[in-house]
Amino acid sequence: QVQLVESGGGLVQAGGSLRLSCAASGIPFSSTGMGWYRQAPGKQRELVAFISVGGFTLFADSVRDRFTIFRDNAQKTVSLRMNSLKPEDTAVYYCAAPKPPWWGRIASDARAYEYWGQGTQVTVSS
Repeated sequence: QVQLVESGGGLVQAGGSLRLSCAASGIPFSSTGMGWYRQAPGKQRELVAFISVGGFTLFADSVRDRFTIFRDNAQKTVSLRMNSLKPEDTAVYYCAAPKPPWWGRIASDARAYEYWGQGTQVTVSS
């Protein structure tokens, strides 16, 4: 059974930082890319960041240069470091793992993902 458990969300003032972590189980973690998505009220879920097996990273234009994604294969965790947070970063953030055919590939489309965490709320006050 695949489980993705996020932690680290909360309330922060604009300009502040947060680190989200996701602990994965039930998947061959070192053989699959992992993504972080977010969904704000009334908006579609969007890809925030992706990290491949080899460490290749993708970021949404809105977070590039502010967010960092990294993985620890030994601990089976993927983390998102968020700096210079803005009110528009307020959303529920989800850790996601792709479907088996996409495990070793670059997965930038939500349709490639099958496994999702429960989400963690990030609220940035102005």
